[in-house]
Amino acid sequence: MQTPRLTRRTFLKTSTAAAAAFSLPRFSIGQSGRGSPNGKINVACVGIANRGFFAVSELMKDPRVNIVALCDVDQRHVQDTFKRGADLKKKSELTCADLTSATLFGDYREMIAKMGGKIDAVTVSTPDHHHYPAAMTAIKAGKHVYVEKPLTHTVGEARALRDAAKRKGIISQMGNQGRATEGIRLIREWTQAGVLGEVREVHAWSPEFSDRYFIRPASLPLPAEQPPETLDWERWVGPAEMRPYHSTIAPVRWRGWWNFGNGMLGDWACHTLDGPWWALDLGAPSSVEAKVSEANGITSPEWAQVTYKFPARGKRPPVTLTWFEGPGRKPSAPKNWEDDPKKPGLPERGMFMLGEKNTLFAPIGRPDSPRLLGSATWEEFKQHRPTPTIPRVIGGPMKEWLDAIAKTGPMPGSNFEYSVPLAEMVLLGVVAVKTGKRIEWDAKSGKITNDPSLNKYIAISARDGWKV
Repeated sequence: MQTPRLTRRTFLKTSTAAAAAFSLPRFSIGQSGRGSPNGKINVACVGIANRGFFAVSELMKDPRVNIVALCDVDQRHVQDTFKRGADLKKKSELTCADLTSATLFGDYREMIAKMGGKIDAVTVSTPDHHHYPAAMTAIKAGKHVYVEKPLTHTVGEARALRDAAKRKGIISQMGNQGRATEGIRLIREWTQAGVLGEVREVHAWSPEFSDRYFIRPASLPLPAEQPPETLDWERWVGPAEMRPYHSTIAPVRWRGWWNFGNGMLGDWACHTLDGPWWALDLGAPSSVEAKVSEANGITSPEWAQVTYKFPARGKRPPVTLTWFEGPGRKPSAPKNWEDDPKKPGLPERGMFMLGEKNTLFAPIGRPDSPRLLGSATWEEFKQHRPTPTIPRVIGGPMKEWLDAIAKTGPMPGSNFEYSVPLAEMVLLGVVAVKTGKRIEWDAKSGKITNDPSLNKYIAISARDGWKV
């Protein structure tokens, strides 16, 4: 497969004109459940670098899929994706989708407007601030959506996506991959079987961003730089407040900038906290409080400690969940850690569920490999594990989503009915970290009650031309 040669002119021209000459049969699984003559799910990908290429590569491996459109604001991403796609196709033993037939766009609004009838489903793997407008544009057009975590930039956006998806009857999935793993099912099964006893405390921790994902500025504001010729900066900023380009923000170091990302909580908590949130049926917190190194409203702090309070749920006791992030910010090692085989110190990421009977530990920030603390306790437990009760996912979260679209599998585990409340919990913590203030939350009204001025961080907002 020969990689197409693109200049800035031809890339932008293609993104506005090529769709008119592109024609594929419409696939109707999403609407009628009957499949098209060619038996394919036509998928468009918004954002195709980094996590975006994960979506592209997973789709390429599925013989049910046609990748009919690719959307990105940076030519470099397009070129790199074609090259990596060609390498994958060459190495793979599967019949992969061919990217060369996909129509290229620089604007997802235009992509949906021009090719809506030829698209069944859309993946969204952009910086956080584009998740809502891209996904909502697709949902309003009746397209199934796969959206990377933390789903949206604000709580209001997340709730709006859930409501729209329900009205349209579309298949949704948030890309917190751990929700499809064996490990998270073990955490819930062991908790429900009473292995931990009552759990009143959860501790989770994460380091500061590496330089790959965020470079903390020495001073603000950053000086303006000329965007690369390959990058459409206006479209990259999109719905966010316009600011000058700087190479330490785009293309991949946006996560610590509040205009575009959600800090470390937004990047990791949908993974790390998913296990205890599901296992304990935590629901919405009643309050969130953050201690931070600095709250400047522009960049995420060097360190933060966030305390969530969850009320009692039926017979289950209240839970205090504490999140630590930044250099040296970790909880105290719990009982039985000293004889754990992974001693002596805590790893850079992890999660403890502190039960009255046993403590559960999940390393590496994901719910992949849970175990009980205390080597003797763990060895004994492995001989008498509870019987599995939760159906397993075979093939990962992307296949789970495609199976649901093709009506060969159940609703995905991280569909918006599940993932929006999870994302809401995370995003409330983001507001606390961003402002350094305590939040009292009324989940029914979707409002912060102790300081109404903070509700602006809950609402949906966008620059003119980007409101959906």
